[in-house]
Amino acid sequence: MSDLSLPAGLRAVIFDFDGTLVDSYDAIAASVNHVRSCHGLSPLSTAEVRRHVGRGPVHLLKHTVPEPDIERDLARYRAHHPSVLRSGTRLLSGVAETLPILKSAGLRLGICSNKPAVFTRELVEILKLTTLIEVIVGPEDAPRIKPAPDMLLATLSRLRVGSGQAIYVGDMVVDIQTGRAAGVPAWVVATGSDTAEALRMGQPDRILAQFSDLTVLAHRGVT
Repeated sequence: MSDLSLPAGLRAVIFDFDGTLVDSYDAIAASVNHVRSCHGLSPLSTAEVRRHVGRGPVHLLKHTVPEPDIERDLARYRAHHPSVLRSGTRLLSGVAETLPILKSAGLRLGICSNKPAVFTRELVEILKLTTLIEVIVGPEDAPRIKPAPDMLLATLSRLRVGSGQAIYVGDMVVDIQTGRAAGVPAWVVATGSDTAEALRMGQPDRILAQFSDLTVLAHRGVT
């Protein structure tokens, strides 16, 4: 990755959460299956649930629970999820080592995720990332969820940086679409819900072979 190809004036790196920073699919599947059990349905495998993660909780339940009662089932999901957050979530490879390097280089770090922000904030604390992540934006914080630009624009505003001063790092085509809509370069890593081929078809600004490739951002001047 050539330094010449990096964005000029970079001040911040914003991340998606599930599939980008953490593997939380077991926890999500457990809560989905709790909702399914309330409907008398058999459990789904984590792999079956995983492909529906990343587009918000309403999408998740509509695609994993036939004819859901959205309001009641969202409440069931949210009531159950704290019981499995810790046991069903882990940092993905390279994250624990890479984030401190970016922070030490003077980059501001934020999270912009369709996961409910209350769960993201709790996990950031559990995973000991609170000294690294300055801003967390979820679907509660903007009029429209990703791939609309609203959440990412809100994250930029809270970090006090412009769209040309940040990179958005995700694991899904929806993240590419969000970055494009907000005017933010989108870099992706194939550690989440979408395949590497789907990501290539989405035409991101950069496909990372591994999360730790982001350390190249620490080796340039930050303005």
